[in-house]
Amino acid sequence: MTDYKSSLERLAPRMVAVIGLPLDENSSFLRGPALAPPCIREALHSGASNLCAENGVDLGADPHWHDVGDLMLSSGAEALAQIEQALDQLLARDARVLSLGGDHSVTYPILRAYAKKHPRLTILHLDAHPDLYDEFEGNRNSHACPFARIMEQGLAARLVQVGIRTMNPHQRQQAERFGVRAIEMRDGKPVTAFDLDGPVYVSLDLDVLDPAFAPGVSHHEPGGLATREVLDILHNLQGTVVGADLVEFNPTRDPTGVTAMVAAKFYKEIVARMLP
Repeated sequence: MTDYKSSLERLAPRMVAVIGLPLDENSSFLRGPALAPPCIREALHSGASNLCAENGVDLGADPHWHDVGDLMLSSGAEALAQIEQALDQLLARDARVLSLGGDHSVTYPILRAYAKKHPRLTILHLDAHPDLYDEFEGNRNSHACPFARIMEQGLAARLVQVGIRTMNPHQRQQAERFGVRAIEMRDGKPVTAFDLDGPVYVSLDLDVLDPAFAPGVSHHEPGGLATREVLDILHNLQGTVVGADLVEFNPTRDPTGVTAMVAAKFYKEIVARMLP
């Protein structure tokens, strides 16, 4: 595994940096997403596919991105502070960052860092769950809460959520409170193009997919998007994608490795979209 600190020196301005955030202590149902970053890398480099994205970019030959490895994280508030500090360092080098979770709680400290550089950020959030609880099971940093923390602290100007199919009354109130645009699966044919502009941050929870396409997640929520629909969303993105995270892959529920390959596919397409 690449050593994070030594890798920083290899980053030139405007490169894409990939960083692993192995944290799942804020998961509410099953642990396991902390194991995800090396599994995603293994799938990416397995030889079962190649490093070419669908837009023609060959990541195997492009020098404008670099995997800086995994953070060594503590626990509790200190772990969240370590994530924010690491993202501060990467953004100070003018990098665009793809973060590999980890559960969705990592998005909050990531956005704390991003808001300092991009105060008018738009977030495109792909997920089965709104993750807007004020608190969940007594934990305000739960993976069910990051977008409540982000919006109440003004870390983004706009939040667009796609793939939602678990909206309860409390989270519906929260969405109204924060002015969230939630595109629910019950609304009909999935939307794959959005009127986004300016700096855009993409937060991709793998359980946005129907479990048929990605069984390796902690929360199986039937009725989700297909892999191709998520790819169409990524390919049709407007605005400037300045950062992204890929979260909630749980290798303990992925015995055949199919979800790891889906995550690796999204990894390729997101990095290729962010390249200068």
